[in-house]
Amino acid sequence: MDSRSTEWPTLVLLVLVYAIWGLSITWAAALWLPLGMVLATLTIAQHSSLTHEVLHGHPFHNQRLNEALVFPCLGLLVPYLRFRDLHLDHHRDSLLTDPYDDPESNYLDPEVWCRLPRWWRRVLMFNNTLLGRLVVGPLVGQLMFMHADWRAIRVGDTAALRGWLWHIPAAGLVLWALSYATMPLWAYLICAYAGLSILKIRTFLEHRAHERCSGRTVVIEDRGPLALIFLNNNYHVVHHMHPKEPWYRLPGLYVRNRAHYLNRNDNYVYMSYAQIFRRYFLHAKDTVPHPLWPKS
Repeated sequence: MDSRSTEWPTLVLLVLVYAIWGLSITWAAALWLPLGMVLATLTIAQHSSLTHEVLHGHPFHNQRLNEALVFPCLGLLVPYLRFRDLHLDHHRDSLLTDPYDDPESNYLDPEVWCRLPRWWRRVLMFNNTLLGRLVVGPLVGQLMFMHADWRAIRVGDTAALRGWLWHIPAAGLVLWALSYATMPLWAYLICAYAGLSILKIRTFLEHRAHERCSGRTVVIEDRGPLALIFLNNNYHVVHHMHPKEPWYRLPGLYVRNRAHYLNRNDNYVYMSYAQIFRRYFLHAKDTVPHPLWPKS
């Protein structure tokens, strides 16, 4: 393998994540369980971001090797092959926010919304606040994701079935490691949920309903800890325009071409995650029914 093609920042970060994760469920958990849980939560979230890098072809040109690097499912809940296939479908920018064809859309067809039970509509409305996305978002997202995949499997979707079958050894490897670790399983399950909650901060407003598909993807000009955990995916319009660029190049691309990216996404920009928390922690940014649906 040509060493010049190796994206060393990604590879080094991956090694660090596995090392800290191992310490979190053993030494740190034995020293003080809350410390171990905090470290496990952060590494689970970081590992998910690295998994996102892998499905886009990083850090090596050999994709099988890339996928082997993230085979253990630290978060336990989301099969890699399903994340890969659905996320690559999501990258069809012309379908962004489509309630049917964008697998990562948080919008519903207004007609579907009207048919939902009142209690479920209240849950989804709470889920559209940042507080709700942190508290119930992982559960809501997981249930809807698993329900859709179960329906797909029942009608013969072999890709969905294969994704879940491969998930058994990927999650089983982590559960096997936990059987020898200091951290109890109940504590680790809390960490897995909390890791998903952190990731929900990133996905909370990545996309909006907009007449132009180019105006649907956000930029959050944040260079703090959350940007590192998300591997600069807060520069989301840059990532969608250049999905093959590694995470550590996205800020530079944005700084050099800021006016271009903001012109493209119709100035869908926030200064920081702190601004987003202040504005949307208790208030919904969007309606659940798609405001521009049906398409004209």
